[in-house]
Formats: sequence, structure tokens, C-alpha cells
Amino acid sequence: MAKSSSIESVDPSSVVKAMELKRELQRLMKVITEEEDCGIEIFDKASKTLIDLKDLKFKRSISQKFDSIPEHFLCPISSELMKDPVILATGQTYDRPFIQAWLNAGHRTCPRTLQVLSHSILTPNYLVRSMISQWCEKQGIELPAPIHESCEGGITQGERIHLDSLLEKIAFPSISEQKQAVKELRLLTKRMPSFRALLGETPDAIPQLLSLLSQTYLDRHPELKEDVVTTILNLSIYDNNKKIVAETPGAINLLIDALQNGTMETKSNSAAALFTLSALDSNKVKIGESGAMKPLIDLLEQGNSIAKKDAASAIFNLCIIHENKAIAAKDGAVRVILKTIMEQTLVDESLAILAMLSINQQALEEMSQCEAVPCLLSIIKDSTCGRNRENSSAILYSICVNDRTKLREVREEENANGTLSQLAMNGTSRARRKASGILERLKRTTHTA
Repeated sequence: MAKSSSIESVDPSSVVKAMELKRELQRLMKVITEEEDCGIEIFDKASKTLIDLKDLKFKRSISQKFDSIPEHFLCPISSELMKDPVILATGQTYDRPFIQAWLNAGHRTCPRTLQVLSHSILTPNYLVRSMISQWCEKQGIELPAPIHESCEGGITQGERIHLDSLLEKIAFPSISEQKQAVKELRLLTKRMPSFRALLGETPDAIPQLLSLLSQTYLDRHPELKEDVVTTILNLSIYDNNKKIVAETPGAINLLIDALQNGTMETKSNSAAALFTLSALDSNKVKIGESGAMKPLIDLLEQGNSIAKKDAASAIFNLCIIHENKAIAAKDGAVRVILKTIMEQTLVDESLAILAMLSINQQALEEMSQCEAVPCLLSIIKDSTCGRNRENSSAILYSICVNDRTKLREVREEENANGTLSQLAMNGTSRARRKASGILERLKRTTHTA
């Protein structure tokens, strides 16, 4: 009897898809070989079609063995066998193309855990890659080589010429030429990782682009300012550009100005750019010292839902370093963050920020003044999210250590509902420790202040 693995199961839809891809590839190759002036986008389409065809063949080769693939070999986003597994800041592993597309779309959280990302750097998971390769070898499957985001070899001469022409238009005094050029750069840096790398390595390209933000007439052309800021955001996604952008004279200050004086989308994208740049600790210091915290806090309070999320992500990232915690406390972060929690918006992100700020004396004093204790006790009692209960217990513990008078409110809640006793039994390990620490303080306190 023949082995089932030797019998190829044919999916009609995949056959049709393969035929379509082959026809499209033939059409594109004909254009490339017969037309002398075909644009670089034709080469990009041909390359993508070839990759899609190769991926389809790979998927068909493993489809009959799909049920036997170990679950940890599958990308949480695509549910497909990972070809280039990478580790996100939260420790979760994804296939590079899918998590990169998630980040490129502007998401600032982990798709699986929904945690706000401290940075967007993707680290190759060589262990999982090796395990998948060994599994594929045993199954008689050839695992395609990983396709990295961009490299020198991926930049064509045509792309260099095209960029030069766009930079010439930006330098031209015609506002219509500048708008057209920046709009195209925005689209190119969104779709093509090679253009992000190319702009970063081209001398004076980023300073020239940023110089537009300093022009006095730009306030009369909000769409141009928006396109410039969004292009900077796209550039900053590429890791090698983070240091280049931040060290360009005036870059951080220009982004902060756009954060204060642009359209809501411009403000949101400026906050997102500051978040992306702050993946580097050296950039966290620059951004904090440049005065970004107050306008980010203002955006968290006054922005639309997307802008609030971008602002929260940036504030979280910046507050990882000690110096920025003090700046955030001084600039009124506690009041605004507690407001967002009470309004039931961005509760996860806000609690994460507040937990980081709870080691700062000024922040703790303001938490006591803003009546944070009832809010935190309510979350511990009612929330179904283990991470939020954990952060709330950590914040509450710091408040009680700093201000013993708050133990009265905690005691009343504990006597009425046993909230902390339940958390000490059923919470995460950190939540149990914090709840037990508060309960121990309640036992040692024989009277309330």
C-alpha cells in the first residue's frame, strides 16, 4: 500500500491561482523584454509575482501534511508554517513578512498578547528556524530561504534615479512640485522597504525632507505637512534609519512641532514616529529632553482614538528610562492617564504606563491626590484581564507603601469583598506577591490614619 504522503492532493483553487500567477508573470516578462522604457514598478510586480508563485508551490507541498505540523511552527497571524521566524518585543514569535506587515500598517501592539510594544525591532529566532528546517527535511519539504526586509542588493539603479528626481522636485520652489514629490515618497516608503533603506543612505535626503517642516508657508498646506511627517514615520520603521533620523539636526523638534500644530492625522503620525524612533535608548533620551512628553500627554487627553493610542505607545516607550518617568510626572501624565482609565479607554496601555510611573515619588503623590485607589480596587475586583489586575495591584502596593492613609480605603474594600485575598490566591505570580504584601501591611496596622 502506498504511503498517503506520496499521493498528492490537488486543491482546485490553488491550481487556478497558480495558472493566474503564471499568466501574469508571462505578461510582465514580455513587457520587460520588449519595452525599453518600462518603469521600475514592473520589475517589482514581476518579483512579487514570482515570490507568490513560489510560496503557492510551497504551501501545496505541505498541505497534505498540514495536520501534522507542530503548532509552534505556525505563525499566529497567518496560521502557516513560518519561513523566517522572528521574535517581537513581547517575546512572541511570528513569521517576518506577516508581523512586518502588521507593524507597517501602524500597529503598536503584539497581535497575540495585545501588549504595547516597547520597540519594533524584530530578532531572528534561529532556534525555531532550525527546528522547522529539521522538520521539513524529515518530511521531504524544501523550506524557502527567508526574505529579509531590505538590503543593499535589493536597491536598483532605477530606484536611485527615481529618488534623485523626487528630491530635485522637493528642492524646487514650486509648492505643487513639492506636494507631488512628497506624496509619492510617502507611498513608496510605505510599500517598498528598499526605498526606506535608500533614503537613509542617500546623503542629505532626510535633512532635505525635514527642511520642509521648517518652512513658514507649510501651515497653509496641512496636507503637505501630513505627508512629510508620515514619510518620516515610514522611514523610521527601518531600523537602520532610527539613529539617522534622530541625529538629523532639528528632526525631533520638528516632529514635536507637528505633534502640536498639525491635523489630527499629522499629530497621530508624529506621535507614532516618536514611538518608533524611541526603540533606541539613546533616542529616548533625546526625545525626552526635547520636550515631547507634554504634547504627547495632551494628545492622549484630546486626540481621537487612533491618536490617543499612538500617544500612549510613545509615552510608554519613553518612560522605560528613569529620566523620562520624572518628566512625565512633572508634565501631568498621572491625571490624564487616570482619566483615560476612568473613561474606559486604553485601559491596558494606561495601566502599563501608570505601573512604570509608580516608582516615581511625584507620580505616587499625584496618584493619591487624584483618588487612584478606588479606581485600582475596582479593576482588581471586576476586571477579567490578568495583566490589568497585576498592574493595578503593583500600583496599589506602591501607593500604600508611600501613603499609609490609603490603607483605610483598602481595608474597607477588603472587609466588604475580600478583593485582595482573592487576588492573592488567583492572580498572576506578581499580582499574588503584591496583594499579599498589601494584606501583610493591613495586618500590621492596628489603626488607620
